[in-house]
Amino acid sequence: MARRRTPRDPEGRMTLGEHFREFRNRLVKSALAVVVGGVVGWIVYDPLYDVLTTPINDYIAAHPDRAEDIKLTLSGITTAFSLHFTVAIFVGLILASPVWLYQVWAFIVPGLTRKEKRTAMAFIGAAVPLFLGGIALAHFSLPLVIGVLLDFTPAGAANFQAASDYINFVTRFSLGFGLAFLLPVFLVALNVVGLLPSRAMIKAWRVAVVAIAVFSAMMMPTPDPYSMFLLMGPLVALYFAAIGVSRLLERRKKQQRPDWLDVDDTEASEL
Repeated sequence: MARRRTPRDPEGRMTLGEHFREFRNRLVKSALAVVVGGVVGWIVYDPLYDVLTTPINDYIAAHPDRAEDIKLTLSGITTAFSLHFTVAIFVGLILASPVWLYQVWAFIVPGLTRKEKRTAMAFIGAAVPLFLGGIALAHFSLPLVIGVLLDFTPAGAANFQAASDYINFVTRFSLGFGLAFLLPVFLVALNVVGLLPSRAMIKAWRVAVVAIAVFSAMMMPTPDPYSMFLLMGPLVALYFAAIGVSRLLERRKKQQRPDWLDVDDTEASEL
């Protein structure tokens, strides 16, 4: 006998159990998409490994006197497999980003109406390019970051870097940039669902800039401020762009609001 589906509440309200089931279903869909993308990453591992190790290899090529002191090493019999798996999951997260970003949005705003589905498509259309743009900026920044960190190696000391540690650093660094660039999209999303008005973002802009500066300093472990501003500058610009978009959306929503809703309770209506 077929199991009858529970009809959705038109306002998207759910019980606690339904929220857990919704979260599980969205998580499973996201995981399956990552696995499918990971298969592609597994197949094209060799050229991807060359791309990810280019920053440190270029540094070694630019410092031939230290070529014997700075090397990537494999420290165990399972390390090669772990590297292969890590790179595959990294690629899976990138390729599946449209799927898991949509699942995050659909979980935040359940019971999507036709209009909200169009908003979700706009959300994905903005989130995916920003996520990929953050990863591209991280890849652009890596030679600078890795070069500065390797320069701290004392003269006469060898820096044999475990390949697994290096790949973990590169992938987490890249994903950190990608996720950071999602900040304005989620700010606008919270504004759309009525949880974060633009006036609150404007009031907290100083706190936001300080928080972005701290985050950028942690993401860019270099002694000079230029590398920190490489991430901080775009994030601050994206924060204020999110405020601008939120204000436009609020203005449009206010224009579509019936005038009689703003009449005071003690005032007689035209009816």
